[in-house]
Amino acid sequence: MTKRDDWQDDETQPEVKASPPERFDETPLVYLDEGEEEPFEEEELPPLKPPRLSGTRKKTRGGRSRSKPAAAARRTYTAEERFLILDTWIRSKLPAKDFAPLVGVSKHSLYAWKKRFESDGPAGLEDSPRQRTGSRLSEATKRAILLLKETHPEWGEDRIHDVLRRSEGLSASPRTIGRVLADAGYEVTEVTRRRHPDKKRRFERARPNELWQTDLFTFMLKRQNRRVHLVAYMDDHSRFIVGYGLHASASGALVREVFEASIASYGAPVEILTDNGSQYVTWRGKSAFSKLCERRGIKQVVAKPRRPQTLGKIERFWGSLWRECLEGAVFLDMEDARARLGHFMDHYNFHRTHQGIGGQVPADRFFAASGEVRSTVQARIAGNALELAQHGLPRKPFYLTGKVGDVGISLHAEGEKVVLVHEDGRREAVDLRAPGRRAEAGSETPPSLPAAQVPDGSPEDAPVIREDRALPAPGTSPLDDFLDALSDAEDASAEGGAL
Repeated sequence: MTKRDDWQDDETQPEVKASPPERFDETPLVYLDEGEEEPFEEEELPPLKPPRLSGTRKKTRGGRSRSKPAAAARRTYTAEERFLILDTWIRSKLPAKDFAPLVGVSKHSLYAWKKRFESDGPAGLEDSPRQRTGSRLSEATKRAILLLKETHPEWGEDRIHDVLRRSEGLSASPRTIGRVLADAGYEVTEVTRRRHPDKKRRFERARPNELWQTDLFTFMLKRQNRRVHLVAYMDDHSRFIVGYGLHASASGALVREVFEASIASYGAPVEILTDNGSQYVTWRGKSAFSKLCERRGIKQVVAKPRRPQTLGKIERFWGSLWRECLEGAVFLDMEDARARLGHFMDHYNFHRTHQGIGGQVPADRFFAASGEVRSTVQARIAGNALELAQHGLPRKPFYLTGKVGDVGISLHAEGEKVVLVHEDGRREAVDLRAPGRRAEAGSETPPSLPAAQVPDGSPEDAPVIREDRALPAPGTSPLDDFLDALSDAEDASAEGGAL
């Protein structure tokens, strides 16, 4: 019977991790006969979970972080324990990859221990002291590094290096700090970071007429319940409105005519920024607007689809136009809307301050190099341009009197009008539906709104058929009289030829 059989008969057989004999160098190596098996009680090891790190070294989307793992996650073995594990592995005749998980070590450690035992014997299983070259840190610096890491676990080597550099006598490179943390048990793992949102990118041209922005805006004429479309061109450097147009349809002709009128008044820009609307671009070939830009030597820049932020300046102008004018204004008709919108744009260009250009008005920037031109244009702008845009022409005040001095008057209603009749028969009507503020007593109402200075490139409207005109009877046509006269003339000509 071999020594192995004695172990089987013994009720108190040793376990794998039993304490070694007193003399380490006399421990025998026991080899099994062919076909024999060694009893081995498998231990259930706790699952190893890598610790999650919070500090980083590189500022990237995914970074590395150094943190201290749990105490039970990493274990060091003495020389005696390594020898017993190596002895058990050799006698088990199991592959290293199958035996390593049973004892809680890696297969690479088994190969390394075996190589060291074959070269140096039992002494090769001893831990050799680490020898490092280079400068040594003082104990105070090491304690400061560990204290900063314990106080701020999310800090990395670079952050600790920056903090230490501000203290006199406590300096260490990030690499040295990493070694100190590694000696203290901290491990480096990868950390997945959440992507930062895209930052806002702003642009502005350095001089006027380097870049224009254009866009379309739509709103309703409340009295007519009619949708209209407004196009405008804005200088990118100064926010100056160089042209506008209002029409019943958002056609490409409207955009091009307003563009031509703006160029005729203020010169051609170097570039024009547009969106992907059908008035500006086409998915096949070149649009009429692109061809117009090519003929004039203007570079067309098209914004990215579904990115209104690219045209942010003119989009912001639409918001100001709506809040300060369109939301509360009631226009009589298309012509009244065009005239009053022109007055608002005059107010916007010459009177309204803009925070985006340092509290200046757009004309301050646009006419910076030609002050005389600005003063000439501004002198023609009505002082109450904003009031004209919001309320239109003032209307007459309404008085309820029975007699003024010796002159008798009478008031009566005709629909929504109040008619004042004098003794001499003169009539004066007041329309209560007319929009706008009331004029002061004794003031003369101007016959029409003054012309705005912003170029209006709106195309002419199609002729409107009057609804009050008498319609022909069913089965008849306005051409019937002409046809009858033509037929009579032919008959008379035929009779004259027969004679």
